[in-house]
Amino acid sequence: MSEITVIQTEQRRAQDQVLDVREDLEVADGMIPGALHMPMGQLTARLPELDRTRPVIVVCRSGNRSARVADALDGAGYTADTMAGGMLAWQRAGLPIG
Repeated sequence: MSEITVIQTEQRRAQDQVLDVREDLEVADGMIPGALHMPMGQLTARLPELDRTRPVIVVCRSGNRSARVADALDGAGYTADTMAGGMLAWQRAGLPIG
C-alpha cells in the first residue's frame, strides 16, 4: 500500500477504482464523482464488487481508515493505495464533489 495525494487521485480516478469507505452519514456531504461507496464494515461481504484487475484508491474522511483498508486489500491480492488526507484534503483542494 502506498499513499498518494489528492492531485494524483484526481489524475487517476478515471481509470482506477475509487473506493469510499466512510459511513453513510459521512458520504451525505458528498463523494468523489464515480467513487464506489462501501463502508469499512461491509468490505469483507462486498469484496467481489471490486475488479481485481484495476488498482483501487481507498478514501475515507482523513486517511486513517483508508490506510487500513488499503493494507487489507493488498493482502487480499488487490493493488491498493490510500489517498492522503482523505475527503478533508480533497475538499480543501477544491476538487469536484458528486
